[in-house]
Amino acid sequence: MTELITIAVIAVALAMDAFAVSIVSGAAYRQLHVKHALRIALFFGAFQAVMPLIGSLAGLTLKGHIARYDHWVAAALLTAVGAKMIYEGLSEGIEEDIEALTHKMMLLLAIATSIDAMAAGFSLTLLEVNAWLACLIIGVTTFAFSWVGVLIGERSGTWLESKAEIFGGVVLILIGVKMLVM
Repeated sequence: MTELITIAVIAVALAMDAFAVSIVSGAAYRQLHVKHALRIALFFGAFQAVMPLIGSLAGLTLKGHIARYDHWVAAALLTAVGAKMIYEGLSEGIEEDIEALTHKMMLLLAIATSIDAMAAGFSLTLLEVNAWLACLIIGVTTFAFSWVGVLIGERSGTWLESKAEIFGGVVLILIGVKMLVM
């Protein structure tokens, strides 16, 4: 059960980048249709599911070499990703420049928001959780958060965007600290 809780917390934290961009994306549409929200949620959910898997596979390759200090590596990676998310939440980013959500723009945004998930995927190996299950949960969670983010953005604009990124960053840092304490 602890494994599922850890995966769920990581999934929510990683979904915050996509959630923030989804809010802005929803605000960009004058008339939002279900297909727009679905497309955004699918792009973000798919990339957030695949990137941690890539990171996890890389972690399996290196795990034997760093076994003595793997908890330090995992904590450092999660803390670095969390700090980056907090920094981005406190500063202006590319999200404010979104005007047209073409497939190319969605691809770029999906890749940009999921790079952090690749580093977190490396940590999944060190946390000794089921990477396949974790990636599925991360993808589904990101899909749901992105869907909701688009709807929130359509109704309220972008006021919640930076708060979501900061929250996600703090959660990842706390997980990193927990790894060192326990």
